[in-house]
Amino acid sequence: MSTVSDTDSARPVNRLYFAVWRWHFYAGLYVIPFLLMLAVTGLVMLWISSTSELHGERARIPPGVAPLPVSQLQAAAEAAVPGAHAVQYIAPMGPDRVAAFAVASGDGRTGVTLNPYTGEVVETFPWAGWYDLASDIHGTLLIGDLGDRLIEAAASLGLLLIASGIYLHWPRNGAGWRQALTLRREGGRGFWKALHGAVGLWISLILVVFLVSGLSWAGIWGDKFVQAWNTFPAEKWEAPLSDATHASLNQGAAREVPWTLEQTPLPASGSLAGTAAIAGPVTIDSVAALADSLGFDRRYQLNLPDGETGVWTISHDSMSNDGPDPSADRTIHIDRHTGNVLADVRYADYSAYAKAMAWGIAFHEGDLGAWNLALNTAFCLALILVSVSGLVMWLKRRPAGARLGAPPRPAEIPYAKGALLVTLALALAFPMLGLTLLAVILLDLAVLSALPPLKRMVG
Repeated sequence: MSTVSDTDSARPVNRLYFAVWRWHFYAGLYVIPFLLMLAVTGLVMLWISSTSELHGERARIPPGVAPLPVSQLQAAAEAAVPGAHAVQYIAPMGPDRVAAFAVASGDGRTGVTLNPYTGEVVETFPWAGWYDLASDIHGTLLIGDLGDRLIEAAASLGLLLIASGIYLHWPRNGAGWRQALTLRREGGRGFWKALHGAVGLWISLILVVFLVSGLSWAGIWGDKFVQAWNTFPAEKWEAPLSDATHASLNQGAAREVPWTLEQTPLPASGSLAGTAAIAGPVTIDSVAALADSLGFDRRYQLNLPDGETGVWTISHDSMSNDGPDPSADRTIHIDRHTGNVLADVRYADYSAYAKAMAWGIAFHEGDLGAWNLALNTAFCLALILVSVSGLVMWLKRRPAGARLGAPPRPAEIPYAKGALLVTLALALAFPMLGLTLLAVILLDLAVLSALPPLKRMVG
């Protein structure tokens, strides 16, 4: 393994620079494939949700005089798929748009869209489409918890990659920020280095937002720490609680339930708790009428009760692409027997971090408007460019015969307090980052440095 020391040249060597560069290199080898996957699948989801349709709900129909009762639409949707029963109703996005149902049968869930004025079935389709496939790859690599952990490790290392990259490309030796943020007129590896550094600096802040909002859903840092700490306390409701959580309302791989509610238990029907809301029979028609009276304008989702203790759930939130304003989030649960409102959770009830997540996820998904779609598209393309340019730099720099060609390790490892504090803070804040760093340290010091054949491969 090659090393550098202060006596290697007439100019003093910045040992910290080489140490940071080496860590940036190792982190990049692991992270780049994941960044490319996240950017590509993110682009797929971004454009499907913005220009196409998730569940056929963007299909247009001629506006009619008055829509049919929702119960008639439900009957038509269930008849379109023999043996199925409705589990979710999605109200039309506008007077010229279809109504949609998710119906469940032994073959899984099927989407059915209908003309709300005539009850005519417009389309039937498998509920899980291309968006769901991209979402599943984006979150688990299609391999469940293992994929989630691998992606969490990559996202955690991505934060280290950003911190080390900023240090490496920070203006020094008389250079200014103008040079750091623009391309230099030079060829070869110098061009790719300038491109990699400049684009990396431009997108670094947005990448932090994307990584942190994504990590807040990951299985360890998200599920066990921040999401658990910011889960809405169901104890606020004077109603019995179900064994099921709000996450059970998610349809397929896509995450539709507000982040702060996913781990919150659902209230249960079957008591006299709650606030009176529906007088008379509690049906899908009376629940939909309540939603209309409460101001659920245009698109909202209505989940039907699951079992005798199940509840009706009316929700409008940016997580489900219901609207572009996270502050308009609202989730209401209604007892299926009494018609009483058991819970009414609004954006104002979220914790400070949950409010930040509501906006962060909406931004992450490109839900805030055309500017958000354009910015996220440019960001994903820039992330692909940064990743590819990093690979090109490595290939151009790698010595002939070397398999890794890692940057040389300083003969004496520097211990800069600032760098150590940043690394320690990131490792403590993100457990998967700490575990990954520990594994790399052991590999670098105990294995790569000890075996002569590996020394030749990495140096």
